[in-house]
Amino acid sequence: MAGITTFSTSSACLRSSTSSGAAATLSLSSNKPFILPMRLSTPKFTPLRHKFTKILSFTSNDIKVGASIEVDGAPWKVLEFLHVKPGKGAAFVRTKVRNYVTGSTIEKTFRAGISMREADVAKETKQYTYKEGAQFVFMDLYEEIRLNDSGVGDKKKWLKEGMDCIMHFWKGKCIDFEFPITVKMKVIRTDPGLKGDTAQDGSEPASVDTGGTVSVPLFVNTGDDILVDTRTGNYMGREK
Repeated sequence: MAGITTFSTSSACLRSSTSSGAAATLSLSSNKPFILPMRLSTPKFTPLRHKFTKILSFTSNDIKVGASIEVDGAPWKVLEFLHVKPGKGAAFVRTKVRNYVTGSTIEKTFRAGISMREADVAKETKQYTYKEGAQFVFMDLYEEIRLNDSGVGDKKKWLKEGMDCIMHFWKGKCIDFEFPITVKMKVIRTDPGLKGDTAQDGSEPASVDTGGTVSVPLFVNTGDDILVDTRTGNYMGREK
């Protein structure tokens, strides 16, 4: 709420008085009081992604695909899991996990029911806006995130300007991001020589506008819009 300054009557001298810092009263010779609003500065927005910590207990029985766990001080994403209860011995959980930071994928086994630390990975949606030199720039209304070429990796083959991405943050650092599973790409080049080659398997490589290469049917032409599965890089069909 804006503060209020009130000018009132009586003496010719200038006097200021405040009450709880909310208003200032100045005495002038005029008998007509008037009010002058005081503009207050708007505080700068700071993301609260790291202000809160998770307090709920987490065990190996809670592991599922997509869960984020912390092992040996590093964050891992669960890609696959299987709860195993052998005829003899204790039950366990077999997993395939990927390190958010290094990108390495390994298999790990955990005893069933043991306490684990869930990695405090925060997710925020930001838009990929442009590339500046070797940096990829993602933005929202409050913040700009820049990732180097090594931080984007092979995902740059499908990254388009204006695409909404889900950024993953851990300990104040962006460690990964996701983009839509299905994206529309424009074919910028195909090999005309393959159209009549019956020895082919009915497909040809096509270069798309993001720099990636997709294997497409022979009827796809330069200038066509196609749908691509970003998880596999496979052709899904033509955009109608």
